[in-house]
Order: sequence, then C-alpha cells, then structure tokens
Amino acid sequence: MASNVKATQEKYYDPHDSSLKFVDRQDDLDCFQSRRALMSCGHAVTPMSLSNWCRRLLGQGESRFVCGQSGCNIEWSFAEVCKMALLTPEEKEYFEKAMASNANSRYFDTKSCPKCKSCVPRKNPSNLRVRCILCPANKGQTYKFCWQCLKKWKSSSPRADRCENYNCTNESLRMLKYCPEAIFTSVEGVTGCPSVRACPTCGILLQHSNTGCKNTVCPRCTKEFCFVCLKVTRKCLRTSEEYIACSSGVAPRQRSIPLWQKKLCNNEKQAM
Repeated sequence: MASNVKATQEKYYDPHDSSLKFVDRQDDLDCFQSRRALMSCGHAVTPMSLSNWCRRLLGQGESRFVCGQSGCNIEWSFAEVCKMALLTPEEKEYFEKAMASNANSRYFDTKSCPKCKSCVPRKNPSNLRVRCILCPANKGQTYKFCWQCLKKWKSSSPRADRCENYNCTNESLRMLKYCPEAIFTSVEGVTGCPSVRACPTCGILLQHSNTGCKNTVCPRCTKEFCFVCLKVTRKCLRTSEEYIACSSGVAPRQRSIPLWQKKLCNNEKQAM
C-alpha cells in the first residue's frame, strides 16, 4: 500500500503562522529553498521535504515517523507530521491507511488471500486453516485456504503440519533442515553451524555472509544475536568473544520457527 513516490503538490508555510519557529538555514531533509521551520527534534524542514521523507518511510514499510538525520532518532507524532507537512485531507487519509497497513504487516502474522488478495491475519499459529471473510466471489461465504501452500483448504479438520493438497510442505523448516554448513572465514574454531538460521526473536530466515564476526542483527525485529549459539549477543559475549567459538558450542539445527511476540507502540495502535 505504501509508496515512496514524492509529493507533487507545492506547499509553503504561512509566514504569519505564529505557531511555527522559522529558521534561516538549510533544509535538513532536502534542498528545497522555501521557508523552513523547526521540528520538535530541532531539525529544519519544509512542507515538501517532510512530506517526501515521510512517504519514503512508509514506502520502506515503516509505520512510525523518525527523523533519521545523523545522530537523531527522535520520533515525530502523526499530529506533528500532519501540521508540519501541511497534509491535505487526501494525503492524511493515505498516510493513515499506509501506517495501518505497515503496522499490520509488521506486527501480525499475515498473508495475502490467494483468492481476493486481501491481507488476512492468522489468529491461531498452530492451525494452518485460515478463513478469509472478504472474498467477494464466495457470495457471503468464507473462503478457507492453507497458510502453508496458499491453496484452497483440503482437509476434514484443522491441522498444524500440512493440508491434503499435493506437496504442501513448510519450505522454511525444509531450508533449516537441509541448508549447507556455514564456513566462517573470520571466526575461529566453529564447525557444523548451519548457514541458515531462523531469528530466535521473530522467526525470519537469515543467512550468514561467512565474513565478519559471528553476531548478526535481524533486519526485521532489529535484535542482535549470535548465529552460532543463537543466544542474544550480550549473553553470548559474557563467556565468549565475537571472533572465537561459543563456550556453549553450536546450537543444533532448528526444528521449529520461533513465533514473534510483538508489541505495538501507541502510535501504531492508533493507526490501526
């Protein structure tokens, strides 16, 4: 839903708006030359540069607005963005929908219905049978599909392993089971470590580059963990170092995908 297309409508601050703090310095987000005002974090923006920056964040799947300038991780409220970006009613509606969609995709287990392409959440992680109540082709009846193979559900009862469609397998578990071993070029004394791991926090599959240290940061949940022992980095480094084998050895191949216990911040709850 989100797009990183730049805003095309020209916007300018009202020079008589006493609620804004105008500054005579360069735009911190872009090179627009119109009147500039300060955000709550102290960085200068124009309505155009702020609109484009926030659209870019939405296009990257974000549901919150963070300054992101060098050394600044201040989060702006949606109310501040609406005011400072001079969002039109149409833009505000688009931003709200994009924020809700991104938050839903990031914080809930969702997939696209194979019938109507609607975003459908899975309420029970131990049940592969999912109901889509939005399918217009079913004349008011729910459409049931398999979370694993994304085909029409074939089974007499809910199941957690597979449905009765041909070749319904969990490709993620298959990858964890049969991936080759990693060959670390910079970490001493590590053998027998799978080259693919499921993040211990959110479950996304990651592959080590075989270079650098044994720790990695998950791009999805941003948690840092050791690729070898699967402990969070701070726990691993209590008894080991970044470039030597873990004191607890290599964690065995994972046989299940961790379920992400996600929490929403206030802005994301409001967006939904």
